[in-house]
Amino acid sequence: MITLKRESYDAIVIGSGMSGGWAAKELCEKGLKTLVLERGRGVEHGTDYITEHKQPWELPHRGQTPPALAERDYAVQKEVYLFDESTRHFFINDRLNPYKQKKPFSWIRGNQVGGRSLLWARQCYRWSDLDFEANARDGHGVDWPIRYTDIAPWYDYVESFVGISGEALGLPQLPDGKFQKPMEMNVVERHLKGRIENSFPGRRMTIGRCAVLTEELNGRAPCHYCGECERGCSTRSYFSSLSVTLPAAMATGNLTLRPHSNVHSIIYDEERDRATGVRVVDYESKEVLEFDGQIIFMCASCIGTTQIMMNSKSLRFPDGIANSSGALGHYLMDHHELTSSAVIDGFEDDYYEGKRPNGVYIPRFRNVDEQSSRNDYVRGFGFQAGAFRMGWGRGASEPGFGIDLKEKLRSPGPWAMWMSGFGEALPVFENQVSLSEERDEWGLPIVEIDCAYTPNAYAMREDIAVCIREMYEAAGFHSIEIGDIPNVVPGIAIHEMGTARMGRDPKTSVLNAFNQCHDVPNLFVTDGACMTSSACQNPSITYMALTARAVDFAVTAMKRGDLYS
Repeated sequence: MITLKRESYDAIVIGSGMSGGWAAKELCEKGLKTLVLERGRGVEHGTDYITEHKQPWELPHRGQTPPALAERDYAVQKEVYLFDESTRHFFINDRLNPYKQKKPFSWIRGNQVGGRSLLWARQCYRWSDLDFEANARDGHGVDWPIRYTDIAPWYDYVESFVGISGEALGLPQLPDGKFQKPMEMNVVERHLKGRIENSFPGRRMTIGRCAVLTEELNGRAPCHYCGECERGCSTRSYFSSLSVTLPAAMATGNLTLRPHSNVHSIIYDEERDRATGVRVVDYESKEVLEFDGQIIFMCASCIGTTQIMMNSKSLRFPDGIANSSGALGHYLMDHHELTSSAVIDGFEDDYYEGKRPNGVYIPRFRNVDEQSSRNDYVRGFGFQAGAFRMGWGRGASEPGFGIDLKEKLRSPGPWAMWMSGFGEALPVFENQVSLSEERDEWGLPIVEIDCAYTPNAYAMREDIAVCIREMYEAAGFHSIEIGDIPNVVPGIAIHEMGTARMGRDPKTSVLNAFNQCHDVPNLFVTDGACMTSSACQNPSITYMALTARAVDFAVTAMKRGDLYS
């Protein structure tokens, strides 16, 4: 390797997505000259939302990706529900960025400044002590080094800046937050809510808690319900790092953003026992660059961060930086998802306006207290759902042809509903990320993933299916279809977590209570890799809160002289 240049910064952030954007904002606003490194291409908010508001007939293939192209370049990415011709440019090319699978694992990746924050479903649910105490209570995994009271003020802080619409419920297992006014349910969702809450004590249904504005916030407009969030939101009504946190960081004058930066490794100084910088292979030129930094934040996504840390080897850390515990790369988790659909008769005089970028949510109701406890599995699950009128696309499976069929399809079809259960995955040592002997074209070792769900997950999935059916039937739905219980591939929920977990004991964990590496005091990890368990809620709001909290700790410690000596 030939190093071409060297630049120095107060802080370096690796990754520009959900966690990276927050790290950049907080570091820059605290006065630190900060470099953000992103492996993907640069994109501009608004300008590069090239398919926003385009109709199907304005796209070359009417929204579809040609099968040959999809199979060749997007064999993994095409499996996710968000992938189509209008979003393809926001996903990574699998052929050019390979990884290995010992067992099937769908690694869904963004490939631009903003990362997957341009593609997320925007669902934001706080964790409670039911989640933070779960490992200690049932013995699966190590104890979290924090509790809800430690992170609650930081949930407040990030929610107030992000803008979360939602409804307060007063449930101990799903703490309320700082909400803007909730979006409205449609008539069938209200019907289902009534039937569920009347038929099943302990179950509640609410509108989703969503990072989409319903009220103006800091110059950001409320949502106008175009329903195309994953194409980019020029009004900044939905939260992404590209449109909200990175601009806030840039406004300070302290941010340097460098796309096309494939991070090779963290540079570690044996004598000073500190990380001193980052080695980068330019994505386009393949030139090697080095950047010095006093604080380094790993925000490259769970697996991406692990790849970099494991490739950062030294005499002290032959298996990867900050890995004296041997936990780095292990305990990989992803939620397991079970999908369903159903149809209901009636309500045909009712419709809705716009495309609401949100659904409804049924919070966890299993294993939350003695009355709801199960003896066939531990932990629990929640449901995300939504009702809609079938559109003209139903004509693909309906009999008929010609003018009669066309006229029929001009009117809305019957009401239907989708419902997905998201279940918690347990932290298991054997579920892991490692580095293979093969290298990609930038000289980085190719990631190898070995991950499978446990019997606990399959027992839970059986119960999820029972709950789906009984809730549909209680509300009078028919034509119920439920996904395949045994055939589920980790990764497709896009909530991968756990490979550099937090913990109380440096012998069994990588990070302490402030996301600081036990072994390397100026190295922090605040993306999904830091998680000690997975809960069943969408994790992004927790990543954001942990990141803001970690930056506050890091900068305070830096000013005291504790981080760098």
